[in-house]
Amino acid sequence: MRKYVLPIIAALLSVDIPATAQPVGDSLSTLSRYEPPEEQTPRRNLRYNILGGPAYTPDFGLLIGGSALMTFSMDPTDTTLRRSVVPMGIALQFKGGLNLSTKPQLFFPGDRFRIFGKFAYKNTQDNYYGIGYHTNKEYPRGKTTSQYRYSGFQINPWFLFRLGRSDFFAGPQIDFSYDRVSKPAAGMRADHAYIGAGGTERGYSRRNAGLGFLLTYDSRDIPANAYRGLYLDFRGVMYGKAFGGQDYFYRLELDYRQYRSVKRRGVVAWTVQSRNVFADVPLTQHVLTGTPFDLRGYYNGQYRDNSSHVAIVEYRQMVNNDRATRLKRLLSHVGYAAWAGCGFMGPAPGKIEGVLPNLGIGLRIEVQPRMNVRLDFGRNMKNRQNLFYFNMTEAF
Repeated sequence: MRKYVLPIIAALLSVDIPATAQPVGDSLSTLSRYEPPEEQTPRRNLRYNILGGPAYTPDFGLLIGGSALMTFSMDPTDTTLRRSVVPMGIALQFKGGLNLSTKPQLFFPGDRFRIFGKFAYKNTQDNYYGIGYHTNKEYPRGKTTSQYRYSGFQINPWFLFRLGRSDFFAGPQIDFSYDRVSKPAAGMRADHAYIGAGGTERGYSRRNAGLGFLLTYDSRDIPANAYRGLYLDFRGVMYGKAFGGQDYFYRLELDYRQYRSVKRRGVVAWTVQSRNVFADVPLTQHVLTGTPFDLRGYYNGQYRDNSSHVAIVEYRQMVNNDRATRLKRLLSHVGYAAWAGCGFMGPAPGKIEGVLPNLGIGLRIEVQPRMNVRLDFGRNMKNRQNLFYFNMTEAF
């Protein structure tokens, strides 16, 4: 993957940055604004970067992958308004399959209202490892044991209204998804959790629809890549037939993140997250521990149960220099990250059955001011495996 992706990134970074965005300067007090230097005239609002080429991922094998990052301001005349961020990813697998996803962050004029969310479509080969820590840890990965065909989508917007002049936001969220499992492997067909959920030799399908409410405190300077601030989010979603789903169950989540600048363009970030589901939980709606956005190094979906708790601390540093030469300007767009974390999972919030330690390092490449491509190398300490990731924007 690095053979194809890095030359594309290097070529991209050699292009002059449009004047609509402010270069990262010495003063952290200006980093939360995208103001052009006084001697430059803004030329365009919409900015985008597109990266792509042949790639390989541990979950999907060989594929043609692409990532795009769009940023723009809902009110270009307001230099204090955060730029809206729309990262998008696409993966076309050589074995057959397509994966599309986006996680937009839209900031409306005056920053009185925001729309965040997740929208995804997936039709790919996937793997099932059972339910619960002990089963997940020992479940063999392979064509006859874990593989199946997955197709489905998720529409999950949330609407945030600012409360007065504070940094508190509140609002509703909608979560609608459809999951279909087909061609389950023999080992999956024999799994008791799969059978108990209603899975058959032909497969399994579920429609899930829920309505929820969230309360958020957000003082981050730039949510997509914060240098300072605090984020605290509490949300609950109720799923049921009244909303168009097939099962009654509940989801409660707590997400705490904090960021502190420790030197020029250096940040210490830490997060504690808790995700929990209750009642008649469908097979495809259990909580996953280990994703590209938390414990990087674990196969996505390898560990799943009713409760997951994660704690991570990460250090991020961009290269500092005087930008006197073309090489120095290019290097100023490069940085690195290192993290350590741990996951805890079990059948209930107060019942922990397994601990999942995690370490990793990463490369950061700035394609727009304060907008990074990240290449992460994570270590699964429990199963002694290493996984590589390529994503737009930071993990948290």
